[in-house]
Amino acid sequence: MYVSMKGMLERANKGNYAVMAINCFNIETTRAVIEAAQSLRAPIIINIVQEHMENHCDSELIAPIVRLLAQRASVEVALNFDHGVNIGLVKKALHDGYTSVMIDASRYDLDNNIAITKEIVDFAKVYGASVEGEIGCMGGTEGNFTDDQMKTDPEQALRFVKETGVDCLAVSYGSSHGNYPKGKTPKLDFERIRLLKKILNMPLVLHGGSGAGEENLKKAVTCGINKVNVCTDAFGIGSRSIEKQMNENPEVDYMHLCMGVEEELTNYIRTFMRTIGSSGQYYFGEGPLSGNE
Repeated sequence: MYVSMKGMLERANKGNYAVMAINCFNIETTRAVIEAAQSLRAPIIINIVQEHMENHCDSELIAPIVRLLAQRASVEVALNFDHGVNIGLVKKALHDGYTSVMIDASRYDLDNNIAITKEIVDFAKVYGASVEGEIGCMGGTEGNFTDDQMKTDPEQALRFVKETGVDCLAVSYGSSHGNYPKGKTPKLDFERIRLLKKILNMPLVLHGGSGAGEENLKKAVTCGINKVNVCTDAFGIGSRSIEKQMNENPEVDYMHLCMGVEEELTNYIRTFMRTIGSSGQYYFGEGPLSGNE
């Protein structure tokens, strides 16, 4: 089923679990994600980050592929434009069939962030699409890790949500984008998550789920996170799978390489879904499993 993020994240907010949002860029990665979700009866979000859409899979091409695969599935599948900073591309994605968008105007001051985000919220209503906003700044693992000054201010977050009408909010509390150095696990500000949840009472989003650590993820969900974004870990699995297959059989063809990546990616996603509590949360349009199916 091809849906927006709104309903699935509202249920996650009420049920105190999180939905996985994983970056895809072709039919193989998309198919692996949906297969994993189906096998665990879990809702899922397909993320297409702006950089990938510009360089590899434009929205007019990828949206029909995801829509068809989602329509064949018995679980909810949303297609989300991740970290959209180009307003024109965000609007084009909605026109081309994306069911959700994340408008990232966090680089601007609060007033401009609100104005830009509100423009997209109003535009998305025409398409029945959901919108994610961001307040606070996310660092990267290339050396500018998220620090205290970059974390989300609760009072600003409340004003942002009231004035924009976003459906979910990406918040900054210690995670960073990219690969963490070997042996490093981010220190997350769980008290900030709890406070934001208490004040906002809405779906909150963790960006930088790759390398965050299983215990961090579980605790973040317990504190109020309802959507977890993952990219770097998944792409790394693909690279390592190809390397492994080539070492085992130098004559392996490209199709079987892709099939091998799909299989390993599917297994990784299943494990991640269990960690954040989304497995078993959707069953043929009837909501959470009762345990008697």
